Amino acid sequence: MSADRDFAYGAAAGLLGDLLLGDPRRGHPVAGFGRAAAAVERVLWRDHRGWGALHAVVCAGGAAGAAALAASLVRRSPAASVTLTAAATWAVVGGTSLGREARAIGGALAAGDVDVARERLPHLCGRDPQALDSEGIARAVVESVAENTSDAVVGALVWGAVGGVPGLVAFRAVNTLDAMVGHKSSRYRRYGWASARLDDVLGWPGARLTAGLAALAGDSPSGAVRAWRTDAAKHPSPNAGPVEASFAGALGVRLGGALSYGGRVEHRPVLNTDGRDVRVTDIERAVKLSRRVSWLALGVAVGVREMCRRSRSRRTS
Repeated sequence: MSADRDFAYGAAAGLLGDLLLGDPRRGHPVAGFGRAAAAVERVLWRDHRGWGALHAVVCAGGAAGAAALAASLVRRSPAASVTLTAAATWAVVGGTSLGREARAIGGALAAGDVDVARERLPHLCGRDPQALDSEGIARAVVESVAENTSDAVVGALVWGAVGGVPGLVAFRAVNTLDAMVGHKSSRYRRYGWASARLDDVLGWPGARLTAGLAALAGDSPSGAVRAWRTDAAKHPSPNAGPVEASFAGALGVRLGGALSYGGRVEHRPVLNTDGRDVRVTDIERAVKLSRRVSWLALGVAVGVREMCRRSRSRRTS
């Protein structure tokens, strides 16, 4: 069995494991990485971009290096290679937990319990829940489902297709660092700059693939493409913009507008201006769209690996 087929079987098994099991409640490898990154930060932190860049290199590079070593140790055993790929995929993707949290908030809103929905919202995104009504919470959930489909699933599969297990792990490590230090607080404006920029670079291909697959798998392909083309560039994030705009068009809703982070109000541009306001029922539609996009992304990742294998075979024949 070739390394490319090891990846195909392992990634499919890992994504199925996430579907059936979700994230482990204890001992999650990503949480362990987060604790290690926080320990490194306590040693390295300075209000300086250079020290932040060193933090990113030590943490992400260390994780990718450990993954590369593990992959090299099992390279001669197809069964072990598939198992390692499956375990890494299951560890780094988070589609099922994303859907569960979104549905839990949607269920609370459907039951009219806005207070419970506000309590759960921080598990999904960093918005200030007290500043949101039922419609605002529903919109925040749909936006978070869209963005995290790219961050928590598709982006990892893209880099897995490129770099195997080290690619999977490196992407999740960088994405986790961005969540930890990449925001524009006074502490991390300089120190987190490198992690944020690296996350933008690594997230670029996955975001575009997510947007394209959302257009393909959504209810309105033409609406998704139109919103992507006209509105994505208005978003302050180079990667969230295409994803959220495409999801908005695919679902026929409007996203964006005013939102609050840490007491700071931002006025985001409206995405898909022809759409309607988000309803609670759109949360379930967004989760289902996310699931379809995730499985399509797996197919694309496997296809890319297979094309690379055939290209190598032609060059060596």
